[in-house]
Order: sequence, then C-alpha cells, then structure tokens
Amino acid sequence: MNPTHFQYDLLASDGAARAGVLHTPHGELPTPIFCPVGTQATVKAVTPAQLADMGAVMVLANTYHLYLRPGADLVAELGGLHAFMQWDGPILTDSGGFQVFSLAEMRKIDENGVTFKSHIDGSMHRFTPEVSIGIQEKLGADIIMCFDECAPPTDRDYNIRALARTHAWAERCQAAQSRSDQALFGIVQGGIFPDLRAMSARFLSALDFPGYAIGGLSVGETKAEMHAMLEVVEPLLPANKPRYLMGVGSPEDLINGIARGVDIFDCVLPTRLARHQAAMTRRGRVNLMNTTHTHSTAPIEDGCQCYTCQHFTRAYLRHLIIAKEMLAATLISIHNLSMLLTLVSDARKAILAGDFSSFSAEFLATYPATSSAE
Repeated sequence: MNPTHFQYDLLASDGAARAGVLHTPHGELPTPIFCPVGTQATVKAVTPAQLADMGAVMVLANTYHLYLRPGADLVAELGGLHAFMQWDGPILTDSGGFQVFSLAEMRKIDENGVTFKSHIDGSMHRFTPEVSIGIQEKLGADIIMCFDECAPPTDRDYNIRALARTHAWAERCQAAQSRSDQALFGIVQGGIFPDLRAMSARFLSALDFPGYAIGGLSVGETKAEMHAMLEVVEPLLPANKPRYLMGVGSPEDLINGIARGVDIFDCVLPTRLARHQAAMTRRGRVNLMNTTHTHSTAPIEDGCQCYTCQHFTRAYLRHLIIAKEMLAATLISIHNLSMLLTLVSDARKAILAGDFSSFSAEFLATYPATSSAE
C-alpha cells in the first residue's frame, strides 16, 4: 500500500536539524512540529478552536483508549475522528501497543499478538497487527502506526525478542493496510542498544514506509542514552521521509531531538503539568501554587503572546488553583501548549535561516532541565 496523498519536502537543513513540509489529506505539516495529545479524542481542558488559535496543526488520538471507549465502530459511524472531535487538520493515531504493553500483569504476549485485560472493566481483548490496523482505519487518522512491542530499554535479551516481533508485525501491518489515504509509519525499536537500533532502522527502511517513528525512548533511559540512539538511527533513516519521536515533549528534549534529525514530536506533558499547577517557560517550570505569586501582576512568562499571558496574572491563576476552578487547567494548558508550539516554530525558523546551531546552543545554555524557574 503506497499512500497517494503524502509527500515530504525537505526545505532546509542545519547539521542534522531539518525543516520541511509533510503534505496530508487534511493539510500541510510544517516540520519540525510539536503535536498536542488528545488521548480520548480531546486535548484535555482545551477546545479545538483554542488549539487552532495557538497554532496547533496536528493532534494525536489513542487507539487503545478509543477502541475501549466509545469504540472504533461508533467513531466510524459518526464520520471518523475528524468529524467526531471536530478537528479539520491532520490527526495521528498510535497503534495501541504502548498502552497494551504498559499493562504489565494485565496482558499476555505471543508471536501473533497480545491478549489484555481492559483497565476500565476487566474485560478481555486481543490486539494483533491486523486488528490494530483495522481499528485505526475505522478511526480515520491521516497518519497511523504499526503495532509494535515497546520493551524495557535496558534489557538486551528482551529487546532482541521484542525486535523480532516488531519487525514481523510491521510486515503484517503493511500487508493489512487497505486505505490509501492514511500514511502508515514503521516504528524503530531496540532499547538503548546501538546495534539493535541500527538493525531496526535498516530493516524498516527497506520496507519503504512513508514515514518512521522512533519508539521506546523517554521510558526510563538517561537523556544521554536517548540522544545516542537518535544519533544512531538518524543517518540510517531515509532523508526523504519524516521522522517522529514518540512521547517526547519537554523543551530541552524537543531542541535536542530537532538537533538530531527529528521532525515530529508529541507528548501529554504540557497538559498534564497544567493540571498539576505547573507552567512551562523558556527558563524552566513555574509552580503557580507558590505563595510568591499571591500578589503577582506578572503573566506566566514575559513576552509570551498566548491568550493566557495576554490577559491573566499569576495572582489570578493561583486564585483559580486554590479555588479548584476548572478554568485553571484550561488557562495553564493554553500557555504550556503555546510555549512548546512557539519554541518549535522558532526552531524551524532558525533552521530555515541557517542559524539553528546558535539558536539551540543559546536555548540549552539558559534552560534549567531539572530545576524550576521560580
């Protein structure tokens, strides 16, 4: 199956960093790009109109969760995800693999697929490569993922076995795909082991997918190990295809990923932090529960053009949090998402201007990766 609606145009590069455009049936994706996560067909606490206003282009939805509730058949009956969640831009769905393998004691793996217990009601279900593709075709996203096995990153023996399954399942996913208006991405696995990552990148590249995801990172390994694995696969993946680093979204990880050739990112981090009173800034995280903000008339971040920073003070946001008002999560989510979207947009502009090396060095020199700004 060779999708007819997808083309990736590489416009500029600065070292391994790339700026391009991925064409999809629901619009163009300017890369590099950060994509908000809408696990259950909604980005938590934020409306589609608010997402569009802040510059979001593509959102993600979760195959596992939507399969369990409300069900892929119902989503298909109601016009697919775009109509169901009222998002007219590109959508990406994962395969459900990460969630299934995260269930630990609630699932059993064999060579053909995974049998698992629902976290909602304990009912038993089974995912195979063919089932995952069938669900994703019913959901109707523009970009869909192969069903893969996300192994513990430091267990070499497990990764060897899991990689064999992941590669066999990738071939089965490719054979099962029936829609030409969806781009199926292969997923590079292999833990923190350079030889396994290289083997996976080469195997999947030979299958000529329209794009490639890099999975199994930001799941417990060190930052240095993640960077090393990106450096292994970057020269081995086709330059004319987009690369997607799954589940990564802290500001420093975005910049480091772009520097190592990544085009697409997603993460629940900005909205999850917002629900825990934390704001993301280019100088680190801000705990808005802090008493230092009680009388503050400052925005979350000086110079930020997001709706929240243009209208509300830290004192007001702290009040909403203490009063347990739902608006707190919405306003902080708007800021956090806007911050990441703007950061990646600025990185893209720097690549196009041939200045990404300076841009990234300056950002990383002033960003406290492990500490709060205030």
